[in-house]
Amino acid sequence: MDKHPKTMRAAVLYRFGGPAELIHRQVDVPEIGPEDVLIRVAYAGVGEWDAFERQGGYAEMLNMNPDFPYILGSEGSGTVIARGKKVSNVHLGDQVYAPAFLNPKGGFYAEYTAVNAKDVSRIPDGLTMQEAAVISGVGITALRGLEDVLQLQQGESILIFGASGGVGHIAVQLAKALGARVFAIASGEDGVAMMKTLGCDTVVNGKDGDITSMARKFAPSGFDAAIFTAGGEAANAAVNCLRKGGRLVYPHGIHPELRIPAGISAAGYHGEPDPEIIARLHRYITQSRLTVHISHIFALKDANKAHAALHNHYLGKICLQVNH
Repeated sequence: MDKHPKTMRAAVLYRFGGPAELIHRQVDVPEIGPEDVLIRVAYAGVGEWDAFERQGGYAEMLNMNPDFPYILGSEGSGTVIARGKKVSNVHLGDQVYAPAFLNPKGGFYAEYTAVNAKDVSRIPDGLTMQEAAVISGVGITALRGLEDVLQLQQGESILIFGASGGVGHIAVQLAKALGARVFAIASGEDGVAMMKTLGCDTVVNGKDGDITSMARKFAPSGFDAAIFTAGGEAANAAVNCLRKGGRLVYPHGIHPELRIPAGISAAGYHGEPDPEIIARLHRYITQSRLTVHISHIFALKDANKAHAALHNHYLGKICLQVNH
C-alpha cells in the first residue's frame, strides 16, 4: 500500500524561457514503473546545463516534444519510499543519489521523483545528503572527460581551466587521483583559495594572474593535456600553453567556442550518465574521498533565484533544499 501523497510541491515550467518561468506549484506525484524507484527528494543539484534545458535548448537539439508542466532537475538525493517490482539494487528507506538527466517522469526540482533504479546508488559513507545531491552531473562530466576522452596518464601535466567551477573542482580531484600534475586556473581569490585546499600543484587566478608565464614555469615544453569548462579570451590564451601533440577536451556547450591552434587534438564530449560511469564515479567518491563544494543553498520555492545565481560568480555548486 503506497504511503506517499498523490500531489507534491515542485518548481515547474509551463513554457521554456528565463528564470522567471520557474513557478512553485502543486502537481501530481509521478507514477513508478516496474524498474523505477520513487524518491522523496531531500536536495536537488542545480547544474549549469539546467539553464540550457530551461530555455528549451535540449528540446530543440534532440527534437523532443516535451509535455508541460515540465520539471527540471538533473540530479539529486533523497530517500527511497516506493519501488517497482523488478527493483532489487536499493531498498525502501535507503538514502540514495542519482543523476536524472532529461528524466521523462520529471526531475529533482520536486518533493518526489521517479527514477530508473539502474541510475540510483546508495549514498556512500563520508558524503552528506547535500553533497550527494550535487556530485553526479559534474562528477560524471569530469570523469568522462579525463578518463574516457583524454585518457589521462600518471605523471602527465594537465591544465584545468575553470577549476573552481562545478565540473572543474571535481576534475582537479580526479586528475590528482589519476596521478597527474595539476595546474589549475581558477576564478577569483576565493577560487584560488579553494584550489589550494584540494591539493593542486599550482593554481593561478584567471581573472588577473599571468597565465602564460606561470604555465611556462610549470610545464616548460607545454602541457600534455587540458580540460576546459569555459571559453573566452583567458581560455584562448591558456589553449596556447599546450605542447604540439597535446590533447584537449571540453564538455559540449561551452561559450564562446575555443580557438584551437594547429597541432593540438581537441575533442568535445557529452557528460550523460549510464550505469557504468555512475558506478565508476561512486568508486572514486569512496576510494579517493572526492568532496564537492556547495556555495549557495536555495529553498525549492526560490528555484528561479537559484537559476539567476547561475549567472553570477560562485564556486563549486548551487543546490536546492526540498525536504528536510
